[in-house]
Amino acid sequence: MADKKKSPVEKIALQCTECNRKNYTTEKNRRNSPNKFEFMKYCPFDRKHTLHKETKVK
Repeated sequence: MADKKKSPVEKIALQCTECNRKNYTTEKNRRNSPNKFEFMKYCPFDRKHTLHKETKVK
């Protein structure tokens, strides 16, 4: 089998800091943004905008 080269684009999940559920998935280029993402996104379980932080997708 051929070796798979590691792509600079990886899939990530955004986890709510209040309810700890992974509500969103997105892609991120590791070369352009090496730091972890943090966004204010809508949490449907809390029914309000909360801080979502980057986590790994299983």
